[in-house]
Amino acid sequence: MTQHDAADAALAAQPAAYWTGVAYEAVIAFIRAQQALHGFTQPQFWLLRNLSRHDISPDGEGMTVPELRAAMRSYLRPEDDLVAESAVLVARGWLTRDGDGRLWITEAGEEARLRLKKEAPGIRDAIHEGIDDADYVTTVKVLQRMIRNTGGAQD
Repeated sequence: MTQHDAADAALAAQPAAYWTGVAYEAVIAFIRAQQALHGFTQPQFWLLRNLSRHDISPDGEGMTVPELRAAMRSYLRPEDDLVAESAVLVARGWLTRDGDGRLWITEAGEEARLRLKKEAPGIRDAIHEGIDDADYVTTVKVLQRMIRNTGGAQD
């Protein structure tokens, strides 16, 4: 067995849960740090996206914080405070709040969403540096198979 084969065998024996957890935390921390350099947080971007009829919102209707929290339940982190994040966006004029507590994206908020969206490809490129698309696709397929093998949900 060559040194390379032994190293690969050692990697193959390592727990997937450890490496997927480490990767998740590192990628999220990197994304959030990059977004902070551009003056916004990931939850703020998600709020704008979920309220924009040109993005995730199916109808462009306003939503309450609990409705937004429910819509984002699969990707919100425990530390994400949508009340505080939405207050920042209201103060910036990117969102408004009506008398029923529903948040609405403003024209300035839509313009901001588009500006923020332009940062995503650069962030993705930095994360994927040195990884060709074929390797990335293989990795995702392997992870999807592990999810199926363990009875997990694939959204």
